[in-house]
Amino acid sequence: MATHAENSYYVPHGSKWPIVGSLGMITMLASAAGWMNGSATAQWTFWLGAAILIFMLFGWFGTVIRESEAGMYSEQVSGSFRLSMSWFIFSEVMFFAVFFGALFYVRALVIPWLGGEGTGASTNEFLWQGYTPAWPTSGPANVGGDFQTIPAFGIPFLNTLILLTSGLTVTLAHHALKKEHRNQLVLWLAATVALGFTFVYFQVYEYHEAYTQLGLTLGSGIYGATFFMLTGFHGMHVTLGAIMLVVIMIRSMKGHFKPDNHFAFEAVAWYWHFVDVVWLGLFVFVYIL
Repeated sequence: MATHAENSYYVPHGSKWPIVGSLGMITMLASAAGWMNGSATAQWTFWLGAAILIFMLFGWFGTVIRESEAGMYSEQVSGSFRLSMSWFIFSEVMFFAVFFGALFYVRALVIPWLGGEGTGASTNEFLWQGYTPAWPTSGPANVGGDFQTIPAFGIPFLNTLILLTSGLTVTLAHHALKKEHRNQLVLWLAATVALGFTFVYFQVYEYHEAYTQLGLTLGSGIYGATFFMLTGFHGMHVTLGAIMLVVIMIRSMKGHFKPDNHFAFEAVAWYWHFVDVVWLGLFVFVYIL
């Protein structure tokens, strides 16, 4: 059983949530494979798996919140939470590093090779004779079709300002929490949530414009693939971060968190600042350069 002693070593109690989450994920994985191979029922079982996973998240996080508010966690538990969140964010850094690495590899090495530079002279002569290396590109022989890029200083620049502002508002919320200004805490969190979902709205609008007006799609060769891979996964992270901020805001409205004990708030703030920093890299290397 979980111990209540503040200075003792915490021993977690038994929980059904890990197996429930595993069931949901394996259902989604098997269904996704079936869906891609034309299974008639896989689409429905995929969403069943997603529903199981969401049920697990509500149940497991609800349990953690109740235990935290009951004072069942010691400093040892708090330290383990911080270490776990740090490693999680590090894994996310590596996740995006791979995608940025793919972009740099294609732009700095693959495209020049296809154009005949360096060791790619024979490739250019026998496979893609006459191909001129340039970025952006849909690939040799225009395999991805014609498309236009999205101007950096339009919606992307606006979204940059939105995310930077949201980083400021979540920091102001943190300061309000430390000073026990509950109304200001909720107000700044609400502003951060609004800014986060505004960012998502503009990204959806940008994607719609790319597909319907610019001819820029996932099928637009290597540029389309890297563009949507990087911006799409970042948009997913913004969406998840905004949902987490909603949870933190609701908890704040219920009176949760204390000036000296609010790691859940800090964890979400860390995640949100990480999302901000990644977007700055995206704005520079995907939209501008």
